[in-house]
Amino acid sequence: MSQVDKAAVKAFLMSLQDSICLQLETIDGGKFLEDAWERELGGGGRSRVIRDGGVFEQGGVNFSHVFGDKMPASATAHRPELAGRQFEAMGVSLVLHPKNPYIPTSHANVRFFIAEKEGEEPIWWFGGGFDLTPFYPFEEDCQHWHDTSKAICAPFGDSVYQEHKAWCDKYFFLPHRNETRGVGGLFFDDLNQWGFDACFKYMSAVGEGFTKAYLPIVEKRQEYEYGERERQFQLYRRGRYVGFNLVYDRGTLFGLQSGGRTESILMSMPPLARWEYDYTPEADSAEASLYQNYLKPRDW
Repeated sequence: MSQVDKAAVKAFLMSLQDSICLQLETIDGGKFLEDAWERELGGGGRSRVIRDGGVFEQGGVNFSHVFGDKMPASATAHRPELAGRQFEAMGVSLVLHPKNPYIPTSHANVRFFIAEKEGEEPIWWFGGGFDLTPFYPFEEDCQHWHDTSKAICAPFGDSVYQEHKAWCDKYFFLPHRNETRGVGGLFFDDLNQWGFDACFKYMSAVGEGFTKAYLPIVEKRQEYEYGERERQFQLYRRGRYVGFNLVYDRGTLFGLQSGGRTESILMSMPPLARWEYDYTPEADSAEASLYQNYLKPRDW
C-alpha cells in the first residue's frame, strides 16, 4: 500500500490555488486580493477574493490547512470512528459569481482529510468536485460541462462518472424546493478505496479540470447583452445558493464548527441576492425553461 504523503497534497493544493487564480485573472482583467490568516487552534490559510472585475462581480479561491486535537461535531456525526483522534484538513474551495446572468455561477472544491492516533493506522480520504449553477442555461454549455467531467473520470474507471455525477445531483439538492441547485457535475467524498496514489491523482484531475470545464463557457457568454429582468432573476436565484450553503452544505458546517475563519468560510455568499414571496415564472419564458428542463437530474 502506498504511503500517505501529506506534504505532497499540500504542495499540490497551494499550486492549484495559484494556477486557478492566474487563469481567472487572465479572463477577468482584475486581480485577486490575498488575505493570509492563522487559526488560533492550529493551521491557517490564504483567502483570495476578486470584486467588481470585468467578468466576476465577486469570487473567491481559498486554500486552507487546519489541524487540531478534537474533531468537530459535524465530522464525528458523519464518521463516529474519528472521535479521539487528531485531525488535519486541507483543501482549495472556490465560488464564482459573475456579473452577467448568462454566465453561470460555479463552485469547485478539492480536499484531503486525515485523522491520526498513536499506535493505530491513520484514517484518511479525499473529497471534492464541482458543479454549475446557470440562470439562463444553454444546452451546449451544460453538455460541454458534463463531457469534460466524463473525460476527467474516464482514466479511473468506467463507472466513476456516473457514480460521482449521481452523487452530485443528490448532494446539491434542496429538498424544501424539490429542485437541484443547478445542473450538477461531480461530487465525491470519503475516497480511499483505490489507495493513496490513485485517489490523489483523481482529486488532482478534478481540481485541474475545473477551469477546462468552466472557462470556455465564460468566454462564450461574457458579451451577451442583458437587462433588468435578467438581473433581477439572477439575484432571485442567488437566494437559492445562499439557502443551500447555510442549511445543507457540510463544508460550511465543518468550517464553522472547527473554528475556521468565518470570512473565508462565508466567501461563497454572493455580494447581492434577493428573495421574492411565491415567485412563479411566466409560462413559456426563459425563466420557466430553467425550472422545467434543468433543475432536476438529467443524463448528459
